Formats: sequence, structure tokens, C-alpha cells
Amino acid sequence: MTRGIFVTGTDTDVGKTIASAALVLALDAAYWKPVQSGTDDLPDGDSGTVAHLAALPPERILAPRHAFAAPLSPDQAAALEGRTIALADFTLPPCDRPLVVEGAGGVLVPLNDDALMIDLMERLNLPVVVVARSGLGTINHTLLTLAALRNRGLTVAGVVLIGPDKPRNRAAIAHFGAVRIIGQIPPLTPLTPQTLGDAALDLDIKGLLP
Repeated sequence: MTRGIFVTGTDTDVGKTIASAALVLALDAAYWKPVQSGTDDLPDGDSGTVAHLAALPPERILAPRHAFAAPLSPDQAAALEGRTIALADFTLPPCDRPLVVEGAGGVLVPLNDDALMIDLMERLNLPVVVVARSGLGTINHTLLTLAALRNRGLTVAGVVLIGPDKPRNRAAIAHFGAVRIIGQIPPLTPLTPQTLGDAALDLDIKGLLP
């Protein structure tokens, strides 16, 4: 049985890929992005970004099940290419090490006319790590995401915050969300394998994997 975590976010471009790369390093894991859109803008997708930042060999990057050119939600990107996404398309790939699975967008992003990203998360049945911004607005967005996950009976492994340290926001999320804060990744300038690796060392991964 594949052991791993599913990384989701409170929004698009919240920092899921940076957090995923840090978690791959911290857990000595492999990486899988089941659905990738936007290869017109990012030809190697988020897989290429993680491979670079975590300095991973090719065998630790598992190919997406679906990849689309347009930088749109998966259902819209698929429709432009005359394709569809079905939940039955996805099963956890076998892996000889922990697996970090990165979703697309947030939990309620559509995959097709009937299914959302959270349906895929339920199908794969991995503990979920939520990536959230540290700044203004994060409390509401993060608590809503946590509520949606728990409403489906999914296990929330914790939250990774991205951005400048905001202790009161962090404390509010931990308190009202009854959730563990795995860590906070500050702005990394420049964003390099070295700075990302340093940030990965600060993540609290104890007990993160089942």
C-alpha cells in the first residue's frame, strides 16, 4: 500500500508546489501531480518545479495522469482539448517510498461536470495537508477548507503556511481549526534548491505519515 499525503490549498497559486517540494525533501518522498493544467505556460508543469527545487532524480517524479495546455481549471482545460476526466482514471501508483500528491487549485475545483477535486482526494484516501497564505484573509479561507475536508470524513494531517510570519493568524487557525501547524515557509528570495532545503528542515513532520 502506498503511504503518503495529499497536498491541497486554500486557493490557486497559494504556494502548494513550494510546500510540496519542501515536504518531498523532509519526507524523502516521491512526487505525483495527478492533474496538471497550464503546460503552455509551464511546459514541465509543477513536476518540473518540484524536480528542480528538491533536486529529484527522474524516477522520483511520477507522470501526471492528465496534463492540459491551458492554464484553467481541469474541467475547462480538458474541454478545450475535447477530453474528459473521470474519477475512475485515478489510482494511487505503487511507490517504494512515501508519496507527496499535489492537487490542482483548491478542494472544490471541478474535475468534470459531476466531480470536484475533493472527490479525487476521497478516492485516493490519503491524509491531507492544507497549504495556506499567512496573511490577511487566511483564517476564513483555511477554516472553510478544513470544514469541507472534515465534512467528507477526510483526515487532515496539518497546515503549512506560506509567507511572512503572522503569529496571530497562525494561532487562530490552530485554535479554531483544531489543527496542527506543520510549519511556515517564509518568502524565499531567491527561491533556490538551497533556500527551499533550508525551509524544509523547519517542517515538523513527526507522525505526519500514517
